[in-house]
Amino acid sequence: MSSSPIASPADQNALDFIRFAVDSGVIAFGDFTTKAGRQSPYFFNAGLFNDGAMLGRLAQFYARALLDSGVQFDMLFGPAYKGIPLGAVVAVELARQGRNVGFAYNRKEAKDHGEGGTTVGAPIRGRVVIVDDVISAGTATGESVRLIRAAGAEPAAVLIALDRQEKAAINGQTLDISAVQHVSREYGLPVIAIANLGTLLDYLADSGHADLARWRPAVQHYRDTYGV
Repeated sequence: MSSSPIASPADQNALDFIRFAVDSGVIAFGDFTTKAGRQSPYFFNAGLFNDGAMLGRLAQFYARALLDSGVQFDMLFGPAYKGIPLGAVVAVELARQGRNVGFAYNRKEAKDHGEGGTTVGAPIRGRVVIVDDVISAGTATGESVRLIRAAGAEPAAVLIALDRQEKAAINGQTLDISAVQHVSREYGLPVIAIANLGTLLDYLADSGHADLARWRPAVQHYRDTYGV
């Protein structure tokens, strides 16, 4: 299996997703401080996909990126916490498109009563796609990979919304590779992104809205400074 990151083609799906995220306020522009302490002119907050209509549309973008990637899979896994609703709505969308697969997720703490254990949902087996919003340090991905392999299954890919394409800051150290590249190399997994920072720059250049286009130089400068 290739360990190189896989990006959803820079096609209408990726551009439509960026437009959707901007229109929904999920991608905002301004002066933000990232977890790594960097001053960023944009911010992506998937938690703002917060009603039924937005989640349904979001699931369509995820499902299209996954199916277009050609990755073979048997089920989905959503790491706590953001991956839980994301994985669930993507499973629903895949079923709507005629591809019904199992879905499971993990708890942060093991449950010692009822069904017990640290996972909920379908039995973890076969080729498993991990669904999340972004990859920052890869911690949640690593935990998911270990859990999936401990169950005797095989992680097939990581499916995310946005690849920031910037140098990863892990354990206080800045790497020369992105968080997506780090996860891909560390675990030998393809990473499928609906869109990436390059798609956002393309959208800002071609949106036709002056209030959006004015942010392109700042976003380009950020990529020139921290990009990979």
